[in-house]
Amino acid sequence: MNALLAPDRDDRDPSERPSKTAQKKAMHELQDLGEALMTLPDARIDALGLGESLRDAIAMAQRTRTFEGRRRQIQYLGKLMRKAEAAGEVAAIREAVAAFQLGHAQDALALHRAERWRAELIADDAALTRFVREHPASDAQHLRNLIRNARRDSVTADPAAGVTPRHGRAYRELFQWLRTALGEADEAPND
Repeated sequence: MNALLAPDRDDRDPSERPSKTAQKKAMHELQDLGEALMTLPDARIDALGLGESLRDAIAMAQRTRTFEGRRRQIQYLGKLMRKAEAAGEVAAIREAVAAFQLGHAQDALALHRAERWRAELIADDAALTRFVREHPASDAQHLRNLIRNARRDSVTADPAAGVTPRHGRAYRELFQWLRTALGEADEAPND
């Protein structure tokens, strides 16, 4: 049979070819990558320099709201991802998705760290000393005022009286200040 008539035929030894299971697994991974690609902001997708058909499929999948329509569009996206893999574009897509997901995880960790410091600072006076020791560039006097205001602003919970804890403006201001201070400390060059 002529090679032009059967372009999908693989002339390699069957023991050298990947199994059908491995092929399906690779296809599902590419489909999952395409689905993760849908979560990227448009600016990041445009920066990847993807083909027009792949960009259009991503936009269509993002707009589709029905379950079945979305499932089918994601399958089509997987098909286009297989073509992108053949063109060598998948490595850049994987890096972009990983960088975006890592950024979100780091942002979440930073928020949790600020929340943890806020709770410690409000609960314990010794926490202020620890914070200033760990972050010497921070304004200790301003932080002390924020803590005092947050403590004054919060009302203790009393379930018998029907009073729930209330966190007012000072509580939020303390959090914002901590978030900024911890972010600046992370960005400062280490000696």
